[in-house]
Parts: sequence; C-alpha cells; structure tokens
Amino acid sequence: MFRNLMSRLFGQEAPSAPLRGQDAEVALAALLVRIARADERYSQAEVARIDQILARRRGLDSTEAAERRAAAEMIEAEAPDTVRFTRLIKDRIALEDRSDIIAALWEIAYADGARSAEEESLVRLVSGLLGINDRDSGLIRQRVMADLGLAES
Repeated sequence: MFRNLMSRLFGQEAPSAPLRGQDAEVALAALLVRIARADERYSQAEVARIDQILARRRGLDSTEAAERRAAAEMIEAEAPDTVRFTRLIKDRIALEDRSDIIAALWEIAYADGARSAEEESLVRLVSGLLGINDRDSGLIRQRVMADLGLAES
C-alpha cells in the first residue's frame, strides 16, 4: 500500500488525477505530520490530535486512524520539499476541501498547547500554497483557537 500510494502521489502516473478516499486522507495526514514536526518536537499530543482529526473526518476507529497516520509519517519523510509537496496536493484536492484542511493544520499547530513560530509560519505558507488567502487562514486560525480554548496573544 505504502509504495503504491507513493507512486500515485509523487510518480508520473496521472499527476493531476484527484486524490480520493484513503489516498486523500493519507496525503492530508502527511501535511499534518509535516506541520507537527516543523518545530523539531513531534509530541504525543500532536500524534493523538492527528489520529483524532483522521478519525473525525472519515469516521475511522482509533486503530484505522493510527494506521493512516503511520503511513503518513513514512510519506512525509519521503515527500519532496514543502512547496512541491503542497502543490501536488493542491492540484489534486477540491477547493471546497481546502478550508477544512487549513483548520486541521491550525489544530495540529496548537495541539501541544504551545505556540511555535515554526509551525505557525509553515501553516501560513501551506495555506497560501493551497490557495487560501491570509485573511481566510487567519479567520480559520481564530476559530480553531477558540474551539481549543486558547487565547490570542
């Protein structure tokens, strides 16, 4: 499964074919992992939050969510630089899904309860690369922070 997904994501076969189902979720999870690792601390809180997001988005049980995250960790480690990786995803995920993706990225950035300039900067970069403007990304960020009970500073 892992090698097949890698070739579908990064190979030459149908590079503009939409990502669907499990492939789309693993690609999203790989972006979540990349955000979580941006500050060089990939905490258990971030791992648990990624699993929660994956379970919530597709109604997975905890084992299925953990399996998708584990695949995503391997894909993230093999993925090209963030700009190319995000462009591959952008070209293959519908615009209407991207706001939800940005919300999930912000959720991961704050999963460990700490603000990290590296993680926030990477979410802003990825937002722009996914075609979400700064204003909309900021509004999504505010909503996520409120949902998590975090105060702006």
